[in-house]
Amino acid sequence: MPNYQRIYAEGHSYFITIVTHKRQHLLIQNIDLLRQVFTDSKQLYTYTIHAIVILPDHIHMIIEPQNATEYPKIISYIKRKFSYVLNQIQKSHLTVSQSKIKKRESNIWQRRYYEHTIRDEKDFNLHLDYIHYNPIKHQYTKAADTWEHSSFHKYVKSGWYDKKWCDFTHDISLGE
Repeated sequence: MPNYQRIYAEGHSYFITIVTHKRQHLLIQNIDLLRQVFTDSKQLYTYTIHAIVILPDHIHMIIEPQNATEYPKIISYIKRKFSYVLNQIQKSHLTVSQSKIKKRESNIWQRRYYEHTIRDEKDFNLHLDYIHYNPIKHQYTKAADTWEHSSFHKYVKSGWYDKKWCDFTHDISLGE
């Protein structure tokens, strides 16, 4: 396994992807719990969520922590708290491997997450578009505006995007 080291760059944002274990569809059906976990995390850590999309089996977001070294703690808290409460609600005793038990993990999330340090405005814009296009990419909707669990609506209100950005609900016919 490579010797991976995270980059902690003060004043930078981070693009994060968190995926459920075996891509289980748990997030939308437990959206109220997930929102509460995010709210709770903001009581412990100071960070801004610049953009987010929640799909049934994964989350993409751009966050900017006040302290760069805390973004792994933020992600860890979200994963741990969501797993703990969901297991309490379901009262399930999922079969968990010895490796996961040893590392205090569950069968809710993949072990790792993807992170990318946003380098500049162009990089931010590319990841912002990726986040807001993601429900279309995964064929959950044909228009970014119709996906409820996205920061796209916030960006439309601020004038960043047009409401019909990436709207594929209408056939485009070519005129002659």
